[in-house]
Amino acid sequence: MHTTRRAWLMSTALMTGLAGCGFELRKPPSYAFNTLFSSIPIVSPFGVKLKRSLESSGQVEVIGDPRQIERAQVIFDQLFELREKVVVGRTSTGAIREFQLRLRYRFRLRSRNGIELIPDTEIMLTRDINFNETGALSKESEEALLYRDMENDLVLQIQRRLAAVRQI
Repeated sequence: MHTTRRAWLMSTALMTGLAGCGFELRKPPSYAFNTLFSSIPIVSPFGVKLKRSLESSGQVEVIGDPRQIERAQVIFDQLFELREKVVVGRTSTGAIREFQLRLRYRFRLRSRNGIELIPDTEIMLTRDINFNETGALSKESEEALLYRDMENDLVLQIQRRLAAVRQI
């Protein structure tokens, strides 16, 4: 009986502490706009992820057709996307031991009137990957998974930046 009461008091104190510190579960972002034109090609896997993620909130319609650009409140311009694979480690014999995968992405957000809401912004994501010649085929699939993970991270970062825009 004493143990149950003590556990209850401890859990109550913990909940009170969390509530007092401002802890709150993450909510979907809210945006200052309802329609967004995206210049990302429709066939781009990254463009599909970003569109799906923005539209899943139920607040934003993503327009990809340039003929309907006048419907958009804001325009998302993809300026640059580059994937790099850089050698960062070698063995004593000169064989490659480690790579660094990099994803560099630049974009901007402007209103339909041309007012810059988010200036030219570059996001660079990196992941390290060990390399072994005997498992080269498995490393290719691991590399693809890491790039996919970086794209997911990039989508979340862009969403947070878009949500930071408070007025158009």
